[in-house]
Amino acid sequence: MKSRDYYLELLNQHIKNPKMIAHSLASEAVMRKLALKFGEDEDIWGIAGLLHDIDVEHTEGDSLRHGPAALELLNGEELPAVLLDAIRMHNEKAVGEKRSTLFQHALAAGETITGFIFAIALVYPDKKISSVKTKSVVKRMKEKIFAASVKRENILECETIGIPLEEFASLSLAALSPIEAELGF
Repeated sequence: MKSRDYYLELLNQHIKNPKMIAHSLASEAVMRKLALKFGEDEDIWGIAGLLHDIDVEHTEGDSLRHGPAALELLNGEELPAVLLDAIRMHNEKAVGEKRSTLFQHALAAGETITGFIFAIALVYPDKKISSVKTKSVVKRMKEKIFAASVKRENILECETIGIPLEEFASLSLAALSPIEAELGF
C-alpha cells in the first residue's frame, strides 16, 4: 500500500466537489477511530473511508454502478483485497449482496454517520461539528423527517458490530471535531 498522501491525491484526481472531498476525509477519520477500537489496521480502514466514493462523479450518482465502478478506478493500485471488498460492499444495492464482515458494516455505518453529523451541525447557530452533542445525534436519529435522505439503517449497522448508537455517535464526533476546519465547518 502507498502513502495516505498518494491516495488523497488520487481522490482529488477523481473528485472535484469540495463537499464530497469533505465527506471522504470525514469517513476516513471515523474509520480510523473504528479501526483503533477493534484493533484493526488503521491505515487500511482509513484509506477505505477516504476512497469509498472515488467513483461517485464518474457514475454520476448511479446507485447501480457506484461501488463496483470504484474497483475499476482502483484497479492496479495494489490495495488489500479486504479494503477493496469493503468499498465494493458499502453500496449493497449495486452488488446484490448483503454486508457480512466487520469491515463492511463499519464502512457502511461510518461513512453514513458523517453526513448525518454534518446535517446536525448545519442547524446549530455556529455551524460547528464540535458543538454537536452525542444526545443530539441520538435524538435526531428518531426524527425521520430530519435529514430524511440519510439511510439510518446503515448508521444502525454499528449495533451489528457491537457498538451501541450512543457510543458510535460519540466516537464519530470525537473523530470529526478535531478536523472540522479541514471539513469546512
